[in-house]
Amino acid sequence: MMRLGRSEAVVWYLAATSVALCIAATVEYATGHPLICTCGYVKLWHGEVWSSENSQHLTDWYTFSHSIHGFALYYIGRIVKRMSIFQAFVLALTLEMSWEIVENSSFIINRYRETTIALDYYGDSIVNSLSDILAMIVGFTLASRLPVKMIVLLTLVMELGVGYVIRDNLTLNIIMLIHEFPAIKQWQMGQ
Repeated sequence: MMRLGRSEAVVWYLAATSVALCIAATVEYATGHPLICTCGYVKLWHGEVWSSENSQHLTDWYTFSHSIHGFALYYIGRIVKRMSIFQAFVLALTLEMSWEIVENSSFIINRYRETTIALDYYGDSIVNSLSDILAMIVGFTLASRLPVKMIVLLTLVMELGVGYVIRDNLTLNIIMLIHEFPAIKQWQMGQ
């Protein structure tokens, strides 16, 4: 991409974001996901994990995981792949949008329900899913502006903090999605 002025670059970033959000919303709507919580309203924050409203509102405990996705995707694009920041951003958007679509597929929803503490999980509302993509963008932006040490510290604080509060986090989610460990599941359920 040739060198653009600040306002032109903003337009490209907004356009890429808009396309990703529209694709995710369209696919999720076509596969039967509700636009908002079936409770009929949208909250800025929903902190009750053991609730049918989890992953239905704008943000929740799992929003932190999506910010961490943004950290990782920034470094993958910029350092591992040596992409321009815009190319890395488009890669990050594409991967996060794809994950939101896959995460809300019947296969992954059923896997979550079988192996994790998400027993009443039926997928994200579209509003929550789009908010997750925006949380990734926040993480990506922070990673592009803050020192690596700060990003590592933020990741540790989020993972340990969320793990302590809800007995789940990105690391545990990945582990349990790949292979169920009864001891972890028992601990997560407070037994």
